[in-house]
Amino acid sequence: MTAPGGGAGAGEKKSEFRKDMGPWANFALGFTYLSPVVSTYTLFGTALADGGPPMIWAFVMAGCGQFLVALVFGEVVAQYPVAGGVYPWARRLWGKRWAWMTGWVYMWALLVTITSVAYGAGPYIAILLGFRPTVHTTVLCTVALIVIAVLINYAGTKALSTAALIGFSAELLGALVVGVILLTTHRFHGLGVLFDDFGAAGDGSYLPVFLGAAIIGFYQYYGFEACGDVAEEVKHPGKVIPKAMRRTIYVGGAAATFTCLTLLLAVVDYRAVISGEDSDPVVRVLFDALGEAGARTVMAVVLISFLSCTISLQAAAGRLIYSYARDEMIIGHRLLRTFSAARAVPPYALLVAAVVPALIAVGSLISTDALTKIVSFAILGIYGAFQMVVLAALRARLKGWKPSGEYRLGRWGLLVNVGALAYGIFAVVNIAWPRTPEAAWYDNWIVLLSGGVVVVAGLVYMFTTHHYGRGDAPSGSAVPD
Repeated sequence: MTAPGGGAGAGEKKSEFRKDMGPWANFALGFTYLSPVVSTYTLFGTALADGGPPMIWAFVMAGCGQFLVALVFGEVVAQYPVAGGVYPWARRLWGKRWAWMTGWVYMWALLVTITSVAYGAGPYIAILLGFRPTVHTTVLCTVALIVIAVLINYAGTKALSTAALIGFSAELLGALVVGVILLTTHRFHGLGVLFDDFGAAGDGSYLPVFLGAAIIGFYQYYGFEACGDVAEEVKHPGKVIPKAMRRTIYVGGAAATFTCLTLLLAVVDYRAVISGEDSDPVVRVLFDALGEAGARTVMAVVLISFLSCTISLQAAAGRLIYSYARDEMIIGHRLLRTFSAARAVPPYALLVAAVVPALIAVGSLISTDALTKIVSFAILGIYGAFQMVVLAALRARLKGWKPSGEYRLGRWGLLVNVGALAYGIFAVVNIAWPRTPEAAWYDNWIVLLSGGVVVVAGLVYMFTTHHYGRGDAPSGSAVPD
């Protein structure tokens, strides 16, 4: 244990990473991971079909909740700017076992999220290249995108920064330029439709319908933690990263909400989407508004967003796995902690962040409605790992932790921490709640079952190998003696 506050440098090893990432590149990394275009274009049709136009309010709900989480994370990363994000934070806030499970859950959630983003790009790749999107072509496109992303990641931190900035530009182009065109040339409704479900709820209450459609908001607001995953590659991380996290939330959230709004007002017939007659309203809107050449140009820009998001996710996953291996917390740690001095990246950890998502994509062929289930599991895992850090921070606070980094919440810290935990628990329960009673029981509960498998497998692994006890990185150092 260390003195109260557990200073950032106490017991930390010298980093092998290069500090090649500036403030704007760090923000762009979080922004492209959060990716307003990717989340909206992937789930717009699903959310509109489930909840009608009022589903847009899910962006506001999720944005407010995740902003509280980002504030807590900002305090933690300012004191512990260590590569890997939630795992090293949980280790210092609580201890080795808690950190091991946090990292395990987050690792699998990240790997599945990589699959979900690349999978969401599949139909757009097919349309852009001129072939019919099927389940099999979508999986092939998913694997191809993952391979391209990992090759860019292998080029090093500077290439990652460049890709993040290019992706950021593509996101703004896709969100703002296309949005303005739709508002000025292809708008069919006023803002009043945002309060009309157009029969999505049937004769029952709208609340359950809205909570189901809220998947689009929950999927939107994570990625800000990626700013902290590369903490050892950023100059002045205690100041830069908390600011980048907050900026990611409100800039990314505003862009996503604007993108969703412009698409909503450009849809001609909501009831056709809700009934399933119009199964791909985004593609229909783009072709109707921009023509074939314009729509294909937009899809090319959108694909840059999907690619940059995949790159950012892989970077986060690779650094988490490397951080795990560096502390000897996982099987194969000698290989996974290998570091390429020439490129300043962990090559084998990045390879895992490509191979596993590709295998998950191939495995999705056995499931119906694969995209929704992959996304739901990704959200469940990410939010679960987030709340393990939030809970660890709350516990440490109650035991006397006083944040000592360059960013502190002061007297608001405890209130913000409690609010972040309450929101996270609500989100986890909502996303895991079964909503297809007509389906087989295992299909109806597949998100929760998948989460349970990950947790149980992690517990069995942890207590049979005792890898959680290895390594000499600081543990529980936030809580004073």
